[in-house]
Amino acid sequence: MCLIFSMLNVYVRTQVKCRGGRMDMVVSMPDTTYVFELKTEGTAEQALQQIDEKDYALAYETDGRNVVKVGVKMNAADRTIENWVIF
Repeated sequence: MCLIFSMLNVYVRTQVKCRGGRMDMVVSMPDTTYVFELKTEGTAEQALQQIDEKDYALAYETDGRNVVKVGVKMNAADRTIENWVIF
């Protein structure tokens, strides 16, 4: 996923440290910041819940851009996206 965003010339950071832990990926666009949590052993809903519980998006809510939280369930065997939830 990171490579795809990078090829689109979008600013991407992975394993971003914050007070609640580490976010898997943050994608910064001119008007929106996307906070991603990826799970191989869990559900997309659990990934989204982790974003909320650990306040991953908190640091981005004050810069004036929209914040979109994305929970992603990855298939570990073939490394594809099985499901995602957006909030």
